[in-house]
Amino acid sequence: MIIGVLVELSNKNIDKIFDYKVPDKLLSKIKLGIRVEVPFGKQILEGFVLEIKKENKENVKLREIIKIIDEEEILNKELLLLGKEIKNKTLSTLISCYQVMLPKALKAKQGRTINKKYEMYYTLNSDYNYKLNIKQKQIIKLFDKRELINKKEIENISKSSLNTLVKHNVLIPKKIEKYRTNYNGKIIKKKELTSDQNKVVNEFNNYSGFNTFLLHGVTGSGKTEVYMELIEKKLKEGKTSIVLVPEISLTPQMVERFQNRFGNKIAALHSALSDGEKYDEWRRIVKKEATIVIGARSAIFAPLNDIGIIIIDEEHSDSYKQSDSNPKYNAKDIALLRAKFHDCPVMLGSATPTLESFARAKKGVYKLLSLPNRINKNMPLIRIIDMSEEIKESTGHFSRSLITSMEAKLKKKEQIILLLNRRGYSSFVSCKNCGYTFKCPNCDISLTYHKTSNTLRCHYCGYGDKVHNKCPECSEESIVDLGVGTEKVEEELNSIFPDKKILRMDIDTTSRKGMHKKMIEAFRNHEYDILLGTQIVAKGLDFDNVTLVGVINADTSLNIPDFRSSENTFSLLSQVAGRSGRSKKKGEVIIQTYNPNHYAIEYTKKHDYIGFYNKEMSIRKILKYPPYFYICYIKISSKDNNYAYTEALKIKKSLDRNLHNTIILGPSTSNIFKLNKIYNYGIIIKYKKDNNLYEILNKILNYYQTNNKISISIDFNPSHF
Repeated sequence: MIIGVLVELSNKNIDKIFDYKVPDKLLSKIKLGIRVEVPFGKQILEGFVLEIKKENKENVKLREIIKIIDEEEILNKELLLLGKEIKNKTLSTLISCYQVMLPKALKAKQGRTINKKYEMYYTLNSDYNYKLNIKQKQIIKLFDKRELINKKEIENISKSSLNTLVKHNVLIPKKIEKYRTNYNGKIIKKKELTSDQNKVVNEFNNYSGFNTFLLHGVTGSGKTEVYMELIEKKLKEGKTSIVLVPEISLTPQMVERFQNRFGNKIAALHSALSDGEKYDEWRRIVKKEATIVIGARSAIFAPLNDIGIIIIDEEHSDSYKQSDSNPKYNAKDIALLRAKFHDCPVMLGSATPTLESFARAKKGVYKLLSLPNRINKNMPLIRIIDMSEEIKESTGHFSRSLITSMEAKLKKKEQIILLLNRRGYSSFVSCKNCGYTFKCPNCDISLTYHKTSNTLRCHYCGYGDKVHNKCPECSEESIVDLGVGTEKVEEELNSIFPDKKILRMDIDTTSRKGMHKKMIEAFRNHEYDILLGTQIVAKGLDFDNVTLVGVINADTSLNIPDFRSSENTFSLLSQVAGRSGRSKKKGEVIIQTYNPNHYAIEYTKKHDYIGFYNKEMSIRKILKYPPYFYICYIKISSKDNNYAYTEALKIKKSLDRNLHNTIILGPSTSNIFKLNKIYNYGIIIKYKKDNNLYEILNKILNYYQTNNKISISIDFNPSHF
């Protein structure tokens, strides 16, 4: 037997299937989608079996595989086909498309092993012939009502007696696999649906087979209850479900809510899990012990069979797009591919859908469903504070209006969420004498000051340095920290409200395992009065006692040079506003800004998504941006700045010659021009039909594939440049 193997190396030069001979002793174990160990040149590599052939038609001498790693397939028929689709759509190597689907324990990677976890149990041999002493009789009595007993329980009585019973075959040891994840959710009676929710469920159920639905529901309208109702129906039909959430911080809350409804049918897949935990969850899904998968982007690849529905919550989030490594896929696109394979529906849900999704819904490509009202019928009151007028009376970064409202809420024992879209103590450190700014030596980025560790950090490459008293440029002791970060705002809060408990939630404070969940539970239990955070606090969190949300500076995301900056600002402000007043208590939102008349802020104040959509669409049409045009971004990177720019110009000329009915912009420096000592240039292609675009881009990639002086990266419909 001959098999075709795709080896673990992600290189364009070897992005093909290699034939190997299977020794007779392994013939019966060969299956498509399993991993095997093979000789490759002078190396020993792992790879996936993608083809099985009966004979060697080319009649060339083939090397034999060394061993089989898996008893059962790792990549089923659907995932094998899906990998090829992703390769074609993202122009990535096929092996990278398969590797991204799998937990680390199951990737093809020589030398990587993650073990299963076991616990020792004992069963009683009913046919033993041994005289028991008092201690041993005490142990045997435990088996009157139980067949299996954990070793730890018996050792507590007598370790020596236990060993004697095992030695004389009275007790039979049995190793049983123990999952690293442990769900102890209590089933809670489901809530009665509102008339709006029932209407959505009934409209959804009028359709069958593959369809894409957009559920546009204001914050607090009960989208999650709708999701669970639809999933329950699919479970009764014997179908499985996938639910995607954009942030790790949302996963514990979502998992808990689903556990309370569906018990241990839930599996969670997200980056906060250890490699072992991901491996366990993956196997629970394969064994059909879990039929509902909840998680972030990569959970879309869960190895479920008979999928009945795929739900993507907060579908506007750019975290569904993988942008930092290949393949640069969007989980929403993968969801549509899987749904077509299973002939099942996809549900996209958001209070602020992307313009692309809402435009498709308006055209009838997606089916639009609506939840226009909050469960409590009470949208929060939003006030806009013009900081250019209030700056003289402000305390640090807090306007008098925000402080007054906070004092009133805290007096009533109510809780507050504050959003600041920056982490660290300040955004940069500079010399007030000569203007010198401390920058990362590897990246073209200012270093961020962290007061708790008294260090300067690059948030891109991780470079760190101590804080200097003297300016290296003019030698004056004139170093000051400028800008604002969560650490600095936390310090100001402690000064303004010294008797209140403040919880800071950002990447720095949540990096340790399990911290997201602990912080959310602590705030929910009112162990803290104020939750201060970055974007991590803006989405999905649900606290009954939060009646005030404050936005420290709404302009941060407006000032980013990105055609989506207004959309991202409107979405962020609307989402964080939605954290206020979600129960019976009236909610309030205060947004501090230096641009009170910007349309993104004005429409946020009015809770007017449709108004914002119409305004932004008119601008996008004039500027030829999505959803009117597709975008492809080509990134050219090299350690040699001049070489990168020269080759970028060559690529631009080639595109001009070969592409028609397209708009080609650049080359220009990327937003982050220098990153980790690599210089980056970009070319933007705007197009309506791809025509021969993929063919031309493939030729460019092939031309540079052996050139180690330069790297070419292609991203279709990027979330940022």
